[in-house]
Amino acid sequence: MSEKAERVAEIRAWLSARCAEATGASLTEIDVNAPLAECGLTSREALTLLGALEDFTGERLSPVVFYEFPTIQALSEHLAGPSATTENASQSLASIPPPFPVAIIGAGCRMPGASSPAELWQLLSDGREAICELPTERARLERRTGAGVRAGYLARVDLFDAAFFAISENEARLIDPQQRLLLEVTWEALESAGLPMGRLRGSRTGVFVGISANDYSALATRDAIAPEVYAITGNALSIAANRISYFLDLRGPSVAVDTACSSSLVAVHLACQALRNGDCATAIVAGVNLILDDRLSASFLHAGLLSPDSRCKTFDARANGYVRGEGAVALLLKPLDAALRDGDSIISVIRGSATNSDGRSNGLMAPNGLAQEAVVRAACRAAEAEPTALAYVELHGTGTVLGDPVEAAALGRAIGPRGDDAKCAVGSIKSNCGHLEAGSGLAGLLKTALITQKGLIPSSLHFEQANPHIDFSRLPIR
Repeated sequence: MSEKAERVAEIRAWLSARCAEATGASLTEIDVNAPLAECGLTSREALTLLGALEDFTGERLSPVVFYEFPTIQALSEHLAGPSATTENASQSLASIPPPFPVAIIGAGCRMPGASSPAELWQLLSDGREAICELPTERARLERRTGAGVRAGYLARVDLFDAAFFAISENEARLIDPQQRLLLEVTWEALESAGLPMGRLRGSRTGVFVGISANDYSALATRDAIAPEVYAITGNALSIAANRISYFLDLRGPSVAVDTACSSSLVAVHLACQALRNGDCATAIVAGVNLILDDRLSASFLHAGLLSPDSRCKTFDARANGYVRGEGAVALLLKPLDAALRDGDSIISVIRGSATNSDGRSNGLMAPNGLAQEAVVRAACRAAEAEPTALAYVELHGTGTVLGDPVEAAALGRAIGPRGDDAKCAVGSIKSNCGHLEAGSGLAGLLKTALITQKGLIPSSLHFEQANPHIDFSRLPIR
């Protein structure tokens, strides 16, 4: 047995014994390949174990180590030396096709405090926060638990020009406002690109929509609205994309994507792949989120997931949970060579993208730092960009005590060491507008596109003192 193998076995035996002691299980019941959370180890017990583990190994460890190496076996291999897990993660997306740059040629949005990309840029540049109480005109229309949760709310989501979109008043009443918002921001994205409606009619234009919430359907159930066909189509997530394709008479793919908070970014990836494969010549990609029933907010607040003071404090020592937000973003995408040929106005360029999953992390909703590192590296390879050349990264950055450190460590490993004067800038639009959940990825992408267009990086808010689990002196980010 090699020296490293002996060390792995020693650490594994120690960890197994401590887990058995903490959970009251026998050694034979401890599965070294199962996440520690599944072994019955609570967060409080994990922190106690961390202190003892530091004494045993003689190393200073961060609590995020349990999220980066969630099993006893993986943690033992990591602590014993260079981790095979790390090597496997970095190679798992090695087969990347050549770059296929995609131009963003149009954009429309409804964001808290901003009804257009220009207004959003002004809000970001001014360093303003758009978190607020629920608008009074909505309180009587929606289900409210009395939780009083502040969020990034939109105003007047009840307003809709049904006739403009050739929809009857009766049908419009039964359509989820998320679908209505998507129609509006899509139209505005086409306007910003200088494309009249007729130009795309009958074309191979794809529609890819990130959407997850179905609050309006819950309201219809509460109000015992008689079942009508309009209520069925008006509340089906699939129709969120199909309605755009129908209204504009588009013949490309029409896909609704629900991967929770990554929905709209996965929609972008799928749109870029469809353009590469020739499934469509142009693509509309959009994301949306509305909070029309705050029972979920009340549950999140009770579970300790939301910030009690409704402040998203990304990477800050005071980080205490995320802040919900509403909004819709639509972007018009086209292969870069076609956009240049047609003389389109180009906002920004997507040079590469990648997706993956956390796999069996330390809990179904727990992040996996190695997977995050791997997907950043894969996206850079897809773009033929060196991670060390990254100048700015828009973070997920939800403002949670352990989620932020996992992301910081993963990003730091992915982009590599740099001098203090060359550190990569990072930020999060969630500190301004809250977390748009299914629409959050596109909100961050729009902000990043505007940064590349304007040549300026607006500051993120509520950062005063670094989260103690994030060592900025060693990380290549600022």
